[in-house]
Amino acid sequence: MKSDRLHSLPSLQRPELLAPAGNWDCAKAAVENGADAIYFGLDRFNARMRAQNFTEADLPQLMAFLHLRGVKGYVTLNTLIFPKELAAAQQYLRTIIAAGVDAVIVQDVGICRLIRHISPDFPIHASTQMTITSAAGVEFAKSLGCQLVVLARECSLKEINKIQQQITQQDASLPLEVFVHGALCVAYSGQCLTSEALGGRSANRGECAQACRMPYELITDGEVVNLGDRKYLLSPQDLAGLEVLPDLVKSGVTCLKIEGRLKAPEYVANVIRVYREALDRVMVQLEKDKGTPTTKLPHLPISSSTSQERHNLEMAFSRGLYTGWFGGINNQELVHAHFGKKRGVYLGKVTRIHNEQVTLRLEAPVKPGDGIVFDYGHPEAKEEGGRVYAVVQKGKEAMLTFGRHDLNLRRVHVGDKVWKTNDPELDKQLRQSFAGENPQFQRPIHLEVYGEVGQPLIAIARDDLGNIVQVESAISLVEAHTKPLTTDRLQEQLGRLGNTPFCLGTLSNHLNGTVMLPVSELNRMRREIVTQLEELRSQPKRWQLFLNASLADLLPSPTPPLLNSPSLIVLVRNLKQLQAALQAGIQTLYCEFEDPRAYRKAVQMVRDGQTIANQTIWVAPPRITKPGENWILQQVRASEADGYLVRNYDQLQFFAADRCIGDFSLNVSNPLTADYFQHHFGLERLTASYDLNITQLEDLLTSCSPQWFEVTIHQQMPMFHMEHCVFCTFLSTGTDYTNCGRPCEKHEVKLRDRVGSEHVLKADVSCRNTVFNGTAQTGAEYVQRLRDLGLGHFRIEFVNETAEQVAKTIHCYRQLLQGEITGSQLWRELKLQNQLGVTRGPMGVSALQS
Repeated sequence: MKSDRLHSLPSLQRPELLAPAGNWDCAKAAVENGADAIYFGLDRFNARMRAQNFTEADLPQLMAFLHLRGVKGYVTLNTLIFPKELAAAQQYLRTIIAAGVDAVIVQDVGICRLIRHISPDFPIHASTQMTITSAAGVEFAKSLGCQLVVLARECSLKEINKIQQQITQQDASLPLEVFVHGALCVAYSGQCLTSEALGGRSANRGECAQACRMPYELITDGEVVNLGDRKYLLSPQDLAGLEVLPDLVKSGVTCLKIEGRLKAPEYVANVIRVYREALDRVMVQLEKDKGTPTTKLPHLPISSSTSQERHNLEMAFSRGLYTGWFGGINNQELVHAHFGKKRGVYLGKVTRIHNEQVTLRLEAPVKPGDGIVFDYGHPEAKEEGGRVYAVVQKGKEAMLTFGRHDLNLRRVHVGDKVWKTNDPELDKQLRQSFAGENPQFQRPIHLEVYGEVGQPLIAIARDDLGNIVQVESAISLVEAHTKPLTTDRLQEQLGRLGNTPFCLGTLSNHLNGTVMLPVSELNRMRREIVTQLEELRSQPKRWQLFLNASLADLLPSPTPPLLNSPSLIVLVRNLKQLQAALQAGIQTLYCEFEDPRAYRKAVQMVRDGQTIANQTIWVAPPRITKPGENWILQQVRASEADGYLVRNYDQLQFFAADRCIGDFSLNVSNPLTADYFQHHFGLERLTASYDLNITQLEDLLTSCSPQWFEVTIHQQMPMFHMEHCVFCTFLSTGTDYTNCGRPCEKHEVKLRDRVGSEHVLKADVSCRNTVFNGTAQTGAEYVQRLRDLGLGHFRIEFVNETAEQVAKTIHCYRQLLQGEITGSQLWRELKLQNQLGVTRGPMGVSALQS
């Protein structure tokens, strides 16, 4: 018989609210507005190098402050680490662990290994930079010793629930953390190479140049598509998960993370306060609903947000607020494309300009002192704006007056949109929330009181972190003739906790009889409780730290270079290119096609048309695998290729019994990472990370066996790899693959940037898009240096080149590897003859970056 009760709402866990902190004021703003934990970077190895950040010397004071207030502190070490940096990273980690930091957030596989080697219990959180989108990814993180996984922002609620279910079934459960608010990267974190390709600045090294926020033109089949004022084709709205908080809590996620380490303390205070209050409301309502017959449950959704809260979030920072990917894919909503910068609250449109006054039809409140901007559809140009001097409201219309000479009204037009970008009154309230030395946000302590006549009063106090103290009165209880110690009286005296980090939660009165104690003694006991709890909280966490454990224990043994004949590997993206490579007599061929079903034909073509002995064909699955997408991997394997180019954790599992080569997306940038993939997964070779310049690449090859690696020396860099489908958004009215009409199968599309470069856009079988740099890049000038170090495998890649261009490029690189031409000759040759616009790539970026 079916029950009409809510089916197994488990014991609902209140997720931790995790705040960003780029400096001390942000840390205070987070604590005083209800954050349960903060995450922050130090001066090296963090993904927000532009933030003010903290120093190693700040750690003891910062952690003491946080722990006194019942707040955890996590350090971000969420970048790739290069070979020569490992020794410094080891010392850095020892300092972090000894300071009592609560966890470190990590991207690099090698750093996870290093942490676990020097400390068996220090918590590691797998960063969103690890691009974990599935149960296999969680399992991978767990095998590295991680205690928590930050899922990719692209995971929907449905996918989060599926991952939870699968990791429970596979006995691979780890706590899951998700981003709930803030800026959304358009590309998968850890997979964005745009800043690297365009400016030699790596997002995987904390130096993102935010190319996604720039305007682009859409070119379809050689023609510019008129999109009106939609120019910001790769700039998502900001994430706001406020309205799905109940679903997130029910999904069992452990932590809700706010983005924004580059933001001001007012932003931190504002957003944390909104989410603290909303989350507390949601928890109360869910607990009420638990066990309630479904027939009696309200039909309205739980209110996790109010219009005032949304207004405050828009004032904090907003490019538009949206639930991101939580509700699944809706390409029309994710990227509105009208602007890529902060706007604020929409006030309405200009209806009249007269006598130095601007009239608009008001859609949100405005008052004197507010800052506004007029939006005429060209956010890349200078926009008029200023502070409102006076507001005269008549019904729905408002006439705004500005200070003399503040605005050039000739540049304001009827029809312009008006945005409120600043609210000084709100900012003042927010600053007051973390000003001064006295705690403004208090956390509960729970008291139990025991005693009887002739015995001391005993008070046991505990906080929500598990700290517990016991305090006794210095004098015995006596029988009360007046004013006995009732529960109300105890709550009144012991609850006077102003100017402390605490407030009184619950009080259990276990006194026998009617007894009394002087108020002065109750006050002394209350102060003693506070002192003892503060002392307990302020003690640094004591993690185990192996003093004799060393980085050297983990490093693989370097092997002397073997100077074999170099091998040229060619990756193609269509059958015509494959035919050209086959005819050129290439021994090792890679295919990356949009439709994996075409791999069967490719494999057959190679098997039937072998031009030299032992030609092999390897095929590539898509970069990302999400729950429910193993059918794609099955299609790939059905091709019966000689081997597979694996890109992610699912593929390491799925193709475990097959011949495999690790692709660049595994982010192998140091010998600890290389050694792990080589020995745990039996990969035949690894593709060196595209974040390495020539000096760092040489360091990698000399720190382990060069036979482990292949290096891509010619390619159009895959800059953005994203869930956002540009084809669907701008060449259809559909929301996803079910209703877009598949324009990706009918059109050749490029994105033209501000300097006129045209970047190639491709979709894969999962409708994920990759933007390839319009200019191919070469590392040809470094080939001889790499050969001298024992590197034997060199890869060149093609995107949309013709068969003739493929043949010519292969010929040039063959000549290079045979010593018939130099790297600089090849570079000039391709630049002149192929019109490919070949450039020297990031491999050649000055070693000053290292």
